[in-house]
Amino acid sequence: MTLSAPLPSSALSGTAPLLEVRDLHAYYGQSHVLHGVNLHVNPGEVVSLIGRNGAGKTTTLKSIMGVLRSRSGQIRFDGHDLTRLPSHRVAARGVAWVPEERAILGSLSVHENLELPPARPGGWSTERAFEAFPVLRERGHHPGSKLSGGEQQMLAIVRVLRSGPRLLLLDEPSEGLAPVIVQRIGAMLQELRQEGLSVLLVEQNLKFATRLADRHYVFVDGQVVDEVLAHEVESRRADLLRYLSV
Repeated sequence: MTLSAPLPSSALSGTAPLLEVRDLHAYYGQSHVLHGVNLHVNPGEVVSLIGRNGAGKTTTLKSIMGVLRSRSGQIRFDGHDLTRLPSHRVAARGVAWVPEERAILGSLSVHENLELPPARPGGWSTERAFEAFPVLRERGHHPGSKLSGGEQQMLAIVRVLRSGPRLLLLDEPSEGLAPVIVQRIGAMLQELRQEGLSVLLVEQNLKFATRLADRHYVFVDGQVVDEVLAHEVESRRADLLRYLSV
């Protein structure tokens, strides 16, 4: 399956944002790492956060998820204030997070990883996970630690989809993976968007991000310094590459 062009931003206008982040500040100890971040994600939209390593992209996801609690500003999801909620209550609201390290349980089999989190209404069944990624069925009795990087990423994504989220936070899903695996993950994310799932994506792979996302927020030194719409990508590719260069 090939990736199609993202939906134009205008097609998503006229609806209230599903996620709103306003003037977000975050700290690691005394280190001030996010400086007034503002962004939003509309229902059924894929949005990417791009920028160099250390620019604040992952910290933004951690703050939204409630993993990083040292922060000020406001985070609203579906009209509810998430700013002070712990991560398990953020998840209960319908937000799911796949961290860069994937966080699967390496000592448990693929089957056990999928069956341990209880499925919620609208969440994926184990059978749907296997239909999406047949290799996981073949590897069903193997421990998570024995899977390839691509297989672990597949497992990490479908595992959180059992909770039936409305917003999926993904941190570097294509990192270190073979192109064929990246293509399949991208195609699955497109299918999920067509079903109404919103995605906030941190990604260094500009080709992957621009084929998938409707909008791109550019991070520099803990701040959003630019926003690029899907139809602007080609004319602004040099700018995007400059933002990502070391």
